[in-house]
Amino acid sequence: MLTNLFSPLAIGPHELAHRVVMAPLTRMRASQPGNIPSALNAEYYGQRATKGGLIISEGSPVSLVGQGMPATPGIHTPEQIEGWQAVTDAVHSKGGKIFLQLWHVGRISHSSHQPDGALPIAPSAIAARGQAFTASFERVPFETPQAIDIDLISLLIDIYAQAAANAKQAGFDGVEIHGANGYLIEQFLQARTNQRTDQYGGSIENRTRLLLEVVEAVSKIWGSERVGVRLSPFGIANDSGEDDPLRLYGHVIRELNRLHLGYLHLIEPRASGAGQAEVDHKNVPSAAELFRPAWSGKLIVAGNFRPDTAEAALAAGHADAIAFGRLFIANPDLPERIRRGAALNPYHRPTFYGGGAEGYTDYPSLDDAMEAAE
Repeated sequence: MLTNLFSPLAIGPHELAHRVVMAPLTRMRASQPGNIPSALNAEYYGQRATKGGLIISEGSPVSLVGQGMPATPGIHTPEQIEGWQAVTDAVHSKGGKIFLQLWHVGRISHSSHQPDGALPIAPSAIAARGQAFTASFERVPFETPQAIDIDLISLLIDIYAQAAANAKQAGFDGVEIHGANGYLIEQFLQARTNQRTDQYGGSIENRTRLLLEVVEAVSKIWGSERVGVRLSPFGIANDSGEDDPLRLYGHVIRELNRLHLGYLHLIEPRASGAGQAEVDHKNVPSAAELFRPAWSGKLIVAGNFRPDTAEAALAAGHADAIAFGRLFIANPDLPERIRRGAALNPYHRPTFYGGGAEGYTDYPSLDDAMEAAE
């Protein structure tokens, strides 16, 4: 019996009926031009909504400068807000809750996404190893970004705050700040990507400053209890990595703990880069087990979990809820399948990014499969 997965949980003011959370999943299916959420996106999220269940949306760029992948739905134009409203309506019609993930990719962008073809911004002018997505879905080497001027950092924080306000207008139940997977906020956190000599670089305290200021600005819009933060200690996605992760993330999480957030969301290092390839990194630590003592609030953990390992993590007190990604892609009714002990649809990786309904809204629910078998 998976009694822990199907016990209630409060996340801020929200009462959840179970602890099976849909993780944020980039799918690159926003309508063009304008990177606007469409009716297809609303159908997709509505399929995966459950009464008392929590969905965390795919990353939504907070500005055009923050865009790094084609057809990812933004949260910085009136048309995008209207498109997201249809998504939140679809989720709420099923009795579900949905948080928007606020996203800025920093150096993991490409000039083809940027206004006037400018170079992407980052804490320092250090190129990532690997390949970027261009606006036309091509893969090319990452460019060397431009270091953001200190005078523009306050504007960057204001952009996050405005995106948070836009998310409220679009009907979301809260927001998650993306501080993981090698994107802008993690670029500021980690010494390899942040070689600044001002108050946003150097010491761990300085490298943590941007994240804390963004959290403070967003919390003024939503209230801290409706704000979550996602981190990936020990992760290596998008050429990320920290030489002293215990010291860095111990400090970051202790500082966040003072802010009474709705939740902290950790990605287990065994799953770092799972969106791009099948991974199960061996001989890596458990982020949840290591950092749980520093965090007194609700903890969501993601990373290659199965129903049995999710239940075990909850039973051991290592987390309060488990976020599933690829299993939720292939199983729109994942919580019900887990509850019944039913077989799970396999996911089809070639349809993860871009395209239309195939591999997006055409995975059968358990009831659909039973009807087809009759």
